[in-house]
Amino acid sequence: MTPAPIVRHLGLVDYEPTWRAMQRFTEERGPSTPDEIWFLEHPPVFTLGLNARREHVLAPGAIPVLQIDRGGQVTYHGPGQLVVYPLLDLRRLSLGVRRLVEVLEGAVVAYAAEQGVAARGSREAPGVYVGAAKLASVGLRVRRGSSYHGLALNVSLDLEPFGRIDVCGYRGLAVTRLADLCAVSDCAGAARGLLPHLLEGLGFGRRAQSAISTASQAVSSR
Repeated sequence: MTPAPIVRHLGLVDYEPTWRAMQRFTEERGPSTPDEIWFLEHPPVFTLGLNARREHVLAPGAIPVLQIDRGGQVTYHGPGQLVVYPLLDLRRLSLGVRRLVEVLEGAVVAYAAEQGVAARGSREAPGVYVGAAKLASVGLRVRRGSSYHGLALNVSLDLEPFGRIDVCGYRGLAVTRLADLCAVSDCAGAARGLLPHLLEGLGFGRRAQSAISTASQAVSSR
């Protein structure tokens, strides 16, 4: 039986060292390395996917812009957004990339439904939507049969910076957040509520081995 993933709650951590830590973890892992799921928040940053077009960044102002190695176009991360990085051996889990996207979307849809919010995934434009507004974004990278990057769920973050970009490459795409739709207003609570649905979607039932550590310990040790 594949062991349940280690779950790390990293708090507020800078984007670039966390990204580099994901790359190192993926490069160094072996066939018996346990999977991990990282829950965290980032300080304000715009990120561009591998093939993203710079013109979708309209007016970044003082917010840094990073070109990174995930799929997708441009998005925004900031405090109050729950970011979930599933570091998974997809071959061991018998998961394809499309199925992993569906699992991430489905976990958010199920969690939102518990809060009385009707959300849906999208095959045409990956992510989770409430009406026409985007609640969560999905962007992944697969290397050596393993995944990194992942999911960004808008909980209580300031939505203004989304107006400075073409969200996910779509001009005028609206965004929303849980704090405006239900009683959820903090990322820690959202992480607790989302995790069981994510584990279930990945085939672990609701089992989890938890490794709670500070951001500096978790990131700098890799």
